This record gives sequence, C-alpha cells and structure tokens, in this order.
Amino acid sequence: MKTTRIDVRPLLDRGENPLPRLLEAAERLGAGDELEVTAPFLPAPLIEKLRGDGFVFQVRQAGAGAWVVVFRRPDSPEK
Repeated sequence: MKTTRIDVRPLLDRGENPLPRLLEAAERLGAGDELEVTAPFLPAPLIEKLRGDGFVFQVRQAGAGAWVVVFRRPDSPEK
C-alpha cells in the first residue's frame, strides 16, 4: 500500500486551485493505495467526487482550521 500526502494549504495560500492536482493524484492510485489530503476546511466537493468514483474515505479534524481526509481506492470493485 502506498500513501500520497498532499497539504493543500500552501497551494491555497498562493491562490492556486488544488483540485486538478488532487484528482490527478487520485487517478494514479492503485488498489489499496491512499491519498491523504490536508485542508483548512472540509473538502466536501472532493469527497463527493471521489466517493462517486468508488473511493472510500475517512475524515478527521486535525486541530483548529485543519481537516485530514484519507481516500482509499478499494482493493476490489465490490468493496
């Protein structure tokens, strides 16, 4: 299992849209791999998009102003 970690806070601070980078990283994940996203807010649109693409996820608040969402590509399509 491989975990890719992306903290979008520096990208947002520079005025960049992190969504293309996040979707590209998600597309590269293999079965069982994870994408860990740290953001200053709950990234609900990203969660809905990747859930629709079959990813499972876990959310936790990591202190004031930080959310961590871990997306995992299931090992098999039926999971």
